[in-house]
Amino acid sequence: MEESSLTVAPSILDGDNYETWAVRMTVHLQALDVWEAVEENYEVPPLGANPTVAQMKLHKERRTRKAKAKACLFAAVSPSIFIKIMKIDSAAEIWEYLKEEYKGDERIKNMQVMNLIREFEMKKMRESDAVKDYAAQLLSIADKVRLLGKEFSNEKIVQKILVTLPEKYEATISSLENSKDLSTISLTELLHSLEAVEQRRLMRQGDTAEGAFQARMQKNAGHKNGKVNNNKSCGNNQKNGVFPPCPHCKKTNHSPQKCWWRPDVKCNKCGKQGHVERICKNQQQEETSAAVDYCQEEQLFAATCFANKSTSKSWLVDSGCTNHMTNNQDLFRELDRTTISKVRIGNGEYIPVKGKGTVAIESQTGLKLIYDVLFVPDIDQNLLSVGQLVEKEFKVYFEDRNCIIKDAEGKEVFNIKMKGKSFALNLLEDEHTAILQQDSTTMFWDRRVEHFHHDDVLYMKKNQIAEGLPDLEKDLPICATCQYGKQTKFPFPKKISWRATQKLQLVHTDVGGSQKCHP
Repeated sequence: MEESSLTVAPSILDGDNYETWAVRMTVHLQALDVWEAVEENYEVPPLGANPTVAQMKLHKERRTRKAKAKACLFAAVSPSIFIKIMKIDSAAEIWEYLKEEYKGDERIKNMQVMNLIREFEMKKMRESDAVKDYAAQLLSIADKVRLLGKEFSNEKIVQKILVTLPEKYEATISSLENSKDLSTISLTELLHSLEAVEQRRLMRQGDTAEGAFQARMQKNAGHKNGKVNNNKSCGNNQKNGVFPPCPHCKKTNHSPQKCWWRPDVKCNKCGKQGHVERICKNQQQEETSAAVDYCQEEQLFAATCFANKSTSKSWLVDSGCTNHMTNNQDLFRELDRTTISKVRIGNGEYIPVKGKGTVAIESQTGLKLIYDVLFVPDIDQNLLSVGQLVEKEFKVYFEDRNCIIKDAEGKEVFNIKMKGKSFALNLLEDEHTAILQQDSTTMFWDRRVEHFHHDDVLYMKKNQIAEGLPDLEKDLPICATCQYGKQTKFPFPKKISWRATQKLQLVHTDVGGSQKCHP
C-alpha cells in the first residue's frame, strides 16, 4: 500500500514566532514520519558486504528520513535564517541551533512574560471597541504567555473584562451579579452574554436611525412635491410624499415623469439619452478633474501696490506675500528653472513663476543668502515674505515705526525704518543693518590667514600645529570674499557682439596675441 503524501505547507520561522513555529513544525514532521531523524539524531552506517534486500530498504529509508527532515527545516525558515543554517549537517543539529538562538534562556523568557503581563494590565476597552475584538486582544496576550511556559488562567481574563468594561455595560454587569456568581462564571458564558447585549443595542440603534432617515426623506419629499400634493387627483400616499416604486430607478420619492433616469430624456452635456445633465458622469469627471488641477497648482499671492520710492536693490517686507520674490535674475546664485507655477496678484490676475533658488546680495557685513526665492520676471519689486520668514523660525516685530527681524536664537538681524508707510530693506544702507558691530574673532582670523579653509584652521588649533590661535567658532559666518572666490567666472566671448562706430567708444582688442611656449 502506497503512503499518502502530505501537501500542507509548513509554518515559516521569522525569528519572532518560535514558540508557535516549534509546535506546528513538530506536528508537521511527525505527520511526514521524519520526526525520528530530528529527535534521535541517529547515524546511518554503511551497508556491509552482500546486504539483503531488507537491509538495503531499511538503509535507504533511514537516509531518506534524514534528508526529508533537513529539507523541511530549510523550507520552514525565512531567507535570512536559512543563510545561518545552510551549512549545518543534520536536521537534529539545525533544530537545536534554532532552539538556542530564538527560544532564549529562562531569564529572557521571564522578561518577555513580564512585558506581556504589563501589556495585559494596561489594556482597557474603549467605547468604540466591540466585545469580540477586545476579548481577542486579551486572549492573544494570554496565549503568548502560555507559549512561554507560564500559567495564565481564564479567570484573570474574566476579571479583566469585568473591570475594564465601559459604563454602557453597567446594567449588564449588575444583572449578572444578581443572577450568577461572577467568581465562577466561564469566559465563554461571559462573552456570549455581553455579545448578545451588544447585538441588541446595535439593532435598536439601527432601527432608530432607519426610522429617522425615512421620516426625513418623507418630509423632504413632501416639501419638494407640495404643489403636486395639492392636486386633487393625487392619492393619499402622494400627498405624504411617497410614490409607488419608479420603473426606471426603483425609488419611491418621485413620480416616473420626474425621474432623472427616464429613457426618453436627453442629456444636454453629453448628448446621450437615458439621464439628465445633473447626474451626467462626464460632467462629474470634469468637475473632479478641475478640482484636482486647482489643488495641485501651488497657490501663491503677491500684492502689487508699491507706492513707495524704493529702489530695485531694496526688498519690501510684505505680510501679504506667500514667498520671497524677485524679478532680477542676476541676483540668483542658484536657480532651479524646473519650478514652474503662478502667482496671483492683488487684482486677481496670475503672473508666471520662472524658477526658484538662492539669492546672494551684498550688505555692509558681507554677502547675505536668501533661500527659496521665486523668480517672477513680471513683478516690479523685490519682496520679502513675512510668512516665509516665520516659517524659517525667524521672528518679525513691528513697533515704533520699525520692523525688527530676529533669528531663532533671538539675535537681531535687521532693523528697518518705515518709509512711505512701507518697510524697504536695503542691505547697503547703514540704518537697516543691526549687525554692524566689530568683526568677530573668527572673521578676523579668516582674513588674517588669507581665507584659508576654516576646517583646516580648526584642525591646526586642535592639534597645536600653530601657536597663538585663539578659540574660534565651529561654523564660519558667511564671508563675501570666500563666496566670490567660489563663483564661476564667465570667459570673454570669442566674437564681440558689437563694434565701435564713433570716436571715443570702447574698443575691445587682443593685445597679447596667441600664446606659445618655446623651448
